[in-house]
Amino acid sequence: MKVLLLADPTSTHTLKWARSLAWHGLNIGIFGLTTADPNIYRDCPNISLFSAGFSLATVKLSLASPLKMRYLRAVPQLKTLIRSFQPDIVHSHFATSYGLLGALSGFHPYLLSVWGSDVFDFPRKSFLHQALLRFSLGRADKILSTSQVMAAETKRHTQASVEVTPFGVDLDMFKPFPVESIFGSDEIVIGTVKTLEPKYGITDLIQAFKQVFDRNPHLPLRLLIVGGGSQRDQLEVLTQSLGIDHVTVFTGRVSHDQVPVYYNMLTIFVALSTKDSESFGVSVVEAAACQKPVVVSNIGGLPEVVEAGVTGFVVPPRVPEQAALAIEKLIYDESLRQKMGKLGRERVKRLYNWPSNVAQMIDIYHRVL
Repeated sequence: MKVLLLADPTSTHTLKWARSLAWHGLNIGIFGLTTADPNIYRDCPNISLFSAGFSLATVKLSLASPLKMRYLRAVPQLKTLIRSFQPDIVHSHFATSYGLLGALSGFHPYLLSVWGSDVFDFPRKSFLHQALLRFSLGRADKILSTSQVMAAETKRHTQASVEVTPFGVDLDMFKPFPVESIFGSDEIVIGTVKTLEPKYGITDLIQAFKQVFDRNPHLPLRLLIVGGGSQRDQLEVLTQSLGIDHVTVFTGRVSHDQVPVYYNMLTIFVALSTKDSESFGVSVVEAAACQKPVVVSNIGGLPEVVEAGVTGFVVPPRVPEQAALAIEKLIYDESLRQKMGKLGRERVKRLYNWPSNVAQMIDIYHRVL
């Protein structure tokens, strides 16, 4: 089977899907708006990269920018590529850029995976944006979503069915194991692994930790923030102003293979996203796979990947006080932490085991064909 993916070739999601499909024997082409380093796929000879040749500055333009319509210049290139590559299926990832290109290519069978901001944020910009999304969805033979909440949002713009295809984790990579921690064995480490951008609520995590820290001066509490992003400097200044910088560690961006190491340094994982476009919560699933109890905000797809009161706690978004109370409950009940951690990993095995997710995608391809 030959599948042409229309997607950002450098995205972690694209890398994971493309490699996994290729390892299952599919021939994969990836058509990206920008040119990617071919070495990132050097371990998969049956993956071919193609580029529309756009600059990174164009791709990073705001969703509302009319300059995004430059993407239409890639349609003739895409049609030429389809004739030469001769795919069995074209599959776009992200409805409002690659999805539009796929819709305009005229190729069938055509699949479209929605990702988050393309259905939560994009159609709210204007009537034209809403019409473009509906056009892209309307041309797809099959629409896919990683979560139920995003599928429901997508259904607001289409009469077609939407199938849920979770973006799970490799349980051999994300699992509990002993690590050489940067923290002492007696220290209680609260933290997150997220991109440091406003939508992920890192400010709320810091505020919640501050409350817990002030109420429990006798405990060896530490805050671990793993990831890079535009808010890094601002968040460091916030920890300084709150007087908790001496117990806070910012690692910056870490390599993918090091991420499980940092999960295993944590006592409690926290994700307090503030926007609905947090469509699935991969990091929450990864933390649960590492047998960590979680505290998440009741936003987007986060409560979908947590069984409230069983594998973690779900708290209102933008209310650090509630997050602080949930964190304290876990701090003072070690048996509850262990129980939630074990049940969380069992839930991941049942619902978000990556090989099963890939098998589902391949089955969808066969059904569509």
